Amino acid sequence: MAKKGKNIYKRKDGRWEGRYIKGYDLSGKIRYGYVYGKTFREAHEKQTKAQADLLNRSAPASNSKKILADYCGEWLVINRSRIKKSTYIKYRSTVQNYIVPRLGSCMPQFISTAVLENFSHELLVNGALQKDGGLSTKTVRDILTILHSILKYAKKQGGCKLSDFEIIYPKETKKEMRVLSREEQDRLVRYLLTDLDDCKFGILLTLMTGMRIGEICALRWQNISLPDRTVQVGATMQRLQKKDPMTQEKTEILIDEPKSLTSKRIIPLMPQTVELCARMGNHPPQAFVLTGEVERFMEPRLMQYHFKKYTEACGLRDVNFHALRHTFATRCVEVDFEIKSLSEILGHASVEVTLDRYVHSSMELKRENMNKLPAIGF
Repeated sequence: MAKKGKNIYKRKDGRWEGRYIKGYDLSGKIRYGYVYGKTFREAHEKQTKAQADLLNRSAPASNSKKILADYCGEWLVINRSRIKKSTYIKYRSTVQNYIVPRLGSCMPQFISTAVLENFSHELLVNGALQKDGGLSTKTVRDILTILHSILKYAKKQGGCKLSDFEIIYPKETKKEMRVLSREEQDRLVRYLLTDLDDCKFGILLTLMTGMRIGEICALRWQNISLPDRTVQVGATMQRLQKKDPMTQEKTEILIDEPKSLTSKRIIPLMPQTVELCARMGNHPPQAFVLTGEVERFMEPRLMQYHFKKYTEACGLRDVNFHALRHTFATRCVEVDFEIKSLSEILGHASVEVTLDRYVHSSMELKRENMNKLPAIGF
């Protein structure tokens, strides 16, 4: 029987056999590679190295004989200095975990629409290799976007003529985002104000400014100006995979600049928010807002855990942390907030993003607008 999640088996001769996917042939059939070790750990290490070698192997002399894994490695290298560290880590993780294991051994000129569709379908149904459950539609679309960029890079290098392929992106079903009603919002606020601490304060500040979870986790007291009545967003916190897969800790916390230039912004604070900040602000400037300490922070995963505990305690169901951002945007729309200003406060690149993703009209607002029609003789 395989060691759970590793695709490693103990043979009758006592050795451990590790199996990994080297790629697919043109018919879509999986091609496996095998490694062997005296112990499970040895087999696992060899298995991991073999998969990494698909990405890091030296390039052949002729472009016409290069496989996709070669181009993946080159594409990552040339983009390394062009993008943020966090973005590069995500790209590298996508290439190593999804693209190379399934398509790395294929020559780009033989990758067709059918091969790409099979690749997409496998991700939706089975997800990552050796793990249960398929990936979300959005994640698969992101993987296909990266794959498309790599194939375009391969085409530019010459030496191989790519087939006229088409990438068919899976249809994304737009989910209605959970937004707190005014009554639910009041209930949550009352609960958080009871026995108020640094974590609860951070949740209230998020609700009152529309910040993202990574932004509130990275926020320090020096970013809040009571005289100016503003909060400056200039960093975000993420947990990302480490480069070395054999280290004991597989991930690490990275505090970096926000995901885009528009995400770096200054948000004006409401009077009651300023009062709340003054009440809680007896901390060193370098201290994290969520902990009140300079060296200790609260990462997004732990923040989500606390938030879930609080919402369940006050009787709210199916509410994730991102609902605070959508709730803030909805309340702004309900008071006829100027949409360009709202877009900049949320840190969006364009007004269209705000209108498409964050403007949720409540039933109360819809009813209020319908009641305006009789005034014009409708």
